[in-house]
Amino acid sequence: MNMKPLSLQVLATVAIVFTFANACNQQYADLVLVNGRIWTAQGEDSFVEAAAIRGNKIIQIGSTQDMRKLAGKSTRVVDLEGKLAIPGFNDAHIHFLGGSIGLFEIDLTKAKTGADIVIAVDSFARLNPDAEWIRGRGWQYTQFPSGLPTVEDMKGLRSDRPIFLRAYDGHSGWANPMAMKLAGITNQTKPAGFGQIVLDAKGIPTGTLLEDAQSLVSKFIPSPSRETKLEALRQGLKLVSSLGITSMQNASGSVNELALYLDLQLNGELTARYSAALSVEDRTTEDEIDSFRVMRTLLSTNPLIKADAIKFMLDGVIESHTAAMLKGYDDAPDEKGDYAIPLAKYRTLVNALDKDGFRLYTHAIGDLAVREALNAYENAQQVNGQQPRRNRVEHIETISPEDIPRFAKLDVMASMEPIHADPGTMGVWKNAIGKDRLPYSFAWNSLLKENAHLVFSSDWPACIDINPIRGIHVAVNRRTPEGFPEGGWIPEQKISIAKALLAYTRAGAYASFEEEIKGQIKPGMLADIIVLSDDLFTIDPMRIASTQVILTIFDGKIIYEKGK
Repeated sequence: MNMKPLSLQVLATVAIVFTFANACNQQYADLVLVNGRIWTAQGEDSFVEAAAIRGNKIIQIGSTQDMRKLAGKSTRVVDLEGKLAIPGFNDAHIHFLGGSIGLFEIDLTKAKTGADIVIAVDSFARLNPDAEWIRGRGWQYTQFPSGLPTVEDMKGLRSDRPIFLRAYDGHSGWANPMAMKLAGITNQTKPAGFGQIVLDAKGIPTGTLLEDAQSLVSKFIPSPSRETKLEALRQGLKLVSSLGITSMQNASGSVNELALYLDLQLNGELTARYSAALSVEDRTTEDEIDSFRVMRTLLSTNPLIKADAIKFMLDGVIESHTAAMLKGYDDAPDEKGDYAIPLAKYRTLVNALDKDGFRLYTHAIGDLAVREALNAYENAQQVNGQQPRRNRVEHIETISPEDIPRFAKLDVMASMEPIHADPGTMGVWKNAIGKDRLPYSFAWNSLLKENAHLVFSSDWPACIDINPIRGIHVAVNRRTPEGFPEGGWIPEQKISIAKALLAYTRAGAYASFEEEIKGQIKPGMLADIIVLSDDLFTIDPMRIASTQVILTIFDGKIIYEKGK
């Protein structure tokens, strides 16, 4: 059939109709939330009823009546039925690959005693007869009389395969005799760098390895394949979406790890925004740092992945006396901990990488390490001059009162994990700190009173629970979910629900220079929104821990609905 060419008039008419139809379609939202109590995070007491989303952006907020006007035939309208909606959680310090791989290992976080650990390991071994190594994570220092496991504590543990079990914080590990023998560890072995092989009173290794000494055993454990890592990340993403986590800031990592997230993004499987702080230590080469610069540039326009930060480890942890303290531990007065990296080298690297424009994280748990991190950042400001910075100190479990005002003065962020202050895990920690330092333990309220930028996270898998709701419960109550202790542990450091939510949302966006695009519910922001089963602002604070995420919206799409 012969067809005449379309006239210019017809073409013009088609163009006008198409343009008009497209404009009509564009006036409607793709998703509308109505009849809710939506906390926008624009202030501590900022609420609206409804919000409209088009594509991956919030286009309008306001009343249900007004938002319904933006609903077309193809718009999905979700009736929140009075439920609380908030910006998606931003876990600002996480080790996501390690946590995700840990989902396939033995979970020891629920164990109460060494006997519980033996039972959990035996059960796993029977269900996994082909596993070459048996691995687990999550034991707590409070489970053992001395604060650290020994062969005697673990008696009854099977001996047919090597076993390696990390503490919940990742700073200590226990290896069974077979694993110690495979690693060639004796009472004469001296670990290089920061760490220790714990010996008993007779000078015999107990199986406990502190800090970098864990690598003496872990280097013999077969590494998971690339596909195993990808599958672990997929499972980890399912977990965090069910918990309302829409952004993560990784506090360790490498260029090879970044490649895994790029694969997931390419396949449309990356359902959380990911920001990496790449690990630097005294042995990091200039070539490695050059590769970090290249990745930062390559990812500078990536909408989901960025790598513009560096992570340092300055000390260890309180429980094993490896955190650097201004004075001796209360239960070991001659011990003050140590630095994980030579102080002079750390200062040099901070100056160089700050000048290079990287955001800096420094793990500092002891009050001496916190002071030295602040000193290094202050020196970098003096040497490099004024420039945009979002440098951070991580954890800050104890701090000298005189250093608290320095966070605001230096504009350094206080990055902390409320779940680490769960009173149920504090037995060994409190004995090491002593009563004189307790008032400034996990000093969230003191830092906020001095106008510090406070940002919250989980440190997963170095925690007893990744769930931000559990962290918020601790921040507000300073009690376990069961109510211990009555009145709260160091109650003067409690903070309000609004301040805790700001630390888990808006502050996380600020930490990564993304406060203009996420962390709040308002027009123009990315549509990362979660809906909760209970109104955290009105319920009894002791009910916070039982609150659940019932809907997660990421990048404008619903990615999780409870029960579906």
